[in-house]
Amino acid sequence: MTPEELSSAIVGVLTALSDEGALSLPDGVPATVTVERPRQREHGDYATNVALQLGKKAGMNPRELATAVRDRLSAVEGIAGVDIAGPGFLNITVDADAQGVIAERIVAAGESYGSSEEFAGQKINLEFVSANPTGPIHIGGVRWAAVGDALGRIFTMTGAEVTREYYFNDHGAQIDRFSRSLLASAKGEPAPEDGYGGQYIHEIAAAIVARRPDVTSQADDEAQEVFRAEGVEMMFNEIKSSLHDFGVDFDVYFHEDDLHRSGAVERAVARLTELGNTYEKDGAVWLATEKFGDDKDRVIIKSDGQGAYLSGDLAYYLDKRERGFDRCLIMLGADHHGYVGRMMAMCAAFGDEPGTNLELLIGQMVNLLRDGEPLRMSKRAGTVVTIDDLVGAIGNDAARYALARFSSDSNIDLDLELWAKADRANPVYYVQYVAARTASILRNAADLGIEEVPDPGLLSTPFEGDLLRALADFPAVVAAAAQLREPHRVARYLEDTAGAFHRFYDECRVLPRGDEETTDLHRARLVLVHATRVVFANGLGLLGVSAPERM
Repeated sequence: MTPEELSSAIVGVLTALSDEGALSLPDGVPATVTVERPRQREHGDYATNVALQLGKKAGMNPRELATAVRDRLSAVEGIAGVDIAGPGFLNITVDADAQGVIAERIVAAGESYGSSEEFAGQKINLEFVSANPTGPIHIGGVRWAAVGDALGRIFTMTGAEVTREYYFNDHGAQIDRFSRSLLASAKGEPAPEDGYGGQYIHEIAAAIVARRPDVTSQADDEAQEVFRAEGVEMMFNEIKSSLHDFGVDFDVYFHEDDLHRSGAVERAVARLTELGNTYEKDGAVWLATEKFGDDKDRVIIKSDGQGAYLSGDLAYYLDKRERGFDRCLIMLGADHHGYVGRMMAMCAAFGDEPGTNLELLIGQMVNLLRDGEPLRMSKRAGTVVTIDDLVGAIGNDAARYALARFSSDSNIDLDLELWAKADRANPVYYVQYVAARTASILRNAADLGIEEVPDPGLLSTPFEGDLLRALADFPAVVAAAAQLREPHRVARYLEDTAGAFHRFYDECRVLPRGDEETTDLHRARLVLVHATRVVFANGLGLLGVSAPERM
């Protein structure tokens, strides 16, 4: 019996009490109730505080309601007992057979275990990384690569149709600074005061000169245009290659320059004007965002007729909605925190619902430590730590797991020595070791000719029960990670469940020793090991991390 099934059984009891007139709830019986694993084993397999939540609404003492629920719930098949604790908590114990069958179900579900229809029918545009093509991806962008890709996988597993999108910033002042920096390097001059430095600038400039030897003899404005076009293409190809090697690919690479060339900005402004949300002042066109919660109105077309910075965002958001996306979710760095108000006001100005049609996630800083000291810059980029620096230090799996393991709204310090270790102190090693150990057990069983044979009632020790309940929680963890946009929940769940597996393995003999006869208990425990392998492979897969068969 899974937590979801137990929740359904409790809802069924509440519905029966309501139909009989023994329970009156103004808002009706809830569709689901919260069922959790208690921290202390003596409090049963599962617990719920539903009587405390509904007692006041029903005009009943919580213990009175708990008693009514207990009397009905105790008769449900698969439930061994229900106790009332404190002011009205219900502690529930399930039959060994009902609990043990979870392992068999997990094995049967395989790669689909943990999936749901939570977001079925929803089209989600997930925009992340979107680093400017003016340098290698720095560590903040790498964090969004890991978190964004994991979130995309989680949304897909919960039924959504997900499009991963990269907004290619190839328009504006930063591109001009980049091209001027390349030109200066080619001419042997120092980088402009507002330009870009680092070895990569010299590498790209030299590559362009090798490809176009005539460029240095052209007038500066003509040469700069060559460096702009060639340099942006080279840098963006490098960014895409680094991300691909990191296991992150995008469905759409959207060019900002296309918005300005296609008339999309003008169409967006016209739409907002039709809705009565623009006005002219001082020769400029303004968007009336203050009435939608922004701290002030915003210029969208400057007095010289050029689009202001926000104009591209207007056109891009409208383009996404016209492509049929229900939700537009954008991941931004910590320096964009002040951006949220105006973007949400823009969404409302289009007649959409902020927080539903448009969501912004803000990620915080990542600090890398080596020998206890901050790692401040890359040898190649000169000013920042890049994706290649991180992967080169600890590898793809550790990098992806480490960056997805923490809530994205918190700063993190990553100790490179810790994440490179091959021992249990390293969280990704600790989790991957379970994947490898379960695969090894299954291989050894196959070599011995021992088959997996489900016999749920035999998995009756506390250690088996703890592991079964942990495995049963996986679908709920995935659903919560999707609902809350928090992939780190999957990582922390895997670490907790790894502990449950190690305790089970230390206390419960899975394979016979020496000449020991193979029993039904060995075969049943093999099913539990197989179920554990499935959950860890699926969970690590959601994080874009491998589930090795050997370590």
